[in-house]
Amino acid sequence: MIFRRKKARRGLAQISVLHNKSIVAEQYRTIRTNIEFSSVQTNLRSILVTSSVPGEGKSFSAANLAAVFAQQQEKKVLLVDADLRKPTIHQTFQVENVTGLTNVLVGNASLSETVQKTPIDNLYVLTSGPTPPNPAELLSSKAMGDLISDIYEQFSLVIFDSPPLLAVADAQILANQTDGSVLVVLSGKTKTDTVLKAKDALEQSNAKLLGALLNKKKMKKSEHYSY
Repeated sequence: MIFRRKKARRGLAQISVLHNKSIVAEQYRTIRTNIEFSSVQTNLRSILVTSSVPGEGKSFSAANLAAVFAQQQEKKVLLVDADLRKPTIHQTFQVENVTGLTNVLVGNASLSETVQKTPIDNLYVLTSGPTPPNPAELLSSKAMGDLISDIYEQFSLVIFDSPPLLAVADAQILANQTDGSVLVVLSGKTKTDTVLKAKDALEQSNAKLLGALLNKKKMKKSEHYSY
């Protein structure tokens, strides 16, 4: 799975489906199709989006994947910011982050009280909430498993934006609780051995790797197609 992103955008400008005739949006729709084909024999309800190291574009990718999945008819999608150490989803969708995932996990709020609507039809977000002192413990708690079950009852698909695999244990914990993982790789920057270490980390978590998403791949004009 390969896509190219031009200069950095902020806020809702990062969501490709909001821009008419967006090449990036079409590329994410292709990625969506590839993910669906890779799990054709399973009922894919949850996807983890992660990377090997910081700065590879995992949060951008998680947001855009959630947006293109939400475009499918009768597909109610929840994007969860599970990067409790450096959350960004609230900035991307320009929503508040006063309460969120951490509040639900410690029992201070319910899922229905913390989920927020986005400008995209059928797409909702659960922001990270206040930064906790023990992110890994919260994500591995029984409350997290209960929350995922609750999400399945209310949404067709949930996409988790997690911390990088090689930085902290959080992503491995989540990978074990989700149906599949997408590994974002920064083209021309991330070393092969680093990607292989991340792949090994997913395998050690008994996670299903749906595929790798190559971010910021430079493309020749001849590789672009339009009609």
